[in-house]
Amino acid sequence: MFDHVGLKVKDLDASIRFYTAALAPLGYVLCSRDDGSAGFGPTGEPSLWLYATPGLENPGTHVAFRASQRGAVDRFHAAGLEAGGKDNGRPGVRADYSPTYYAAFLVDPDGNNVEAVILK
Repeated sequence: MFDHVGLKVKDLDASIRFYTAALAPLGYVLCSRDDGSAGFGPTGEPSLWLYATPGLENPGTHVAFRASQRGAVDRFHAAGLEAGGKDNGRPGVRADYSPTYYAAFLVDPDGNNVEAVILK
């Protein structure tokens, strides 16, 4: 539950490619873009903002995106890997969190840990 999240990124174009691919299976799109930032979310409602910050050191932020079904979590992981992300936890049940916690984790181009999760 959040209104919006902002991440500082070293390479805005690389991050836009990654998030466009990884978030598409979850129903999120690129809503806004200018020279220094980009916003993703449901159409017309950006809630994830990327801010170009050249020379940035790894901030190590974690963001989790809610998915509508397990298949969307699987597609998030596959699309994110293909777009240059690194595996940080293949899709599957995380019984140590909850018996119904199904998630996948990726590391984005800036070292942030991003997750897609469904709780049923």
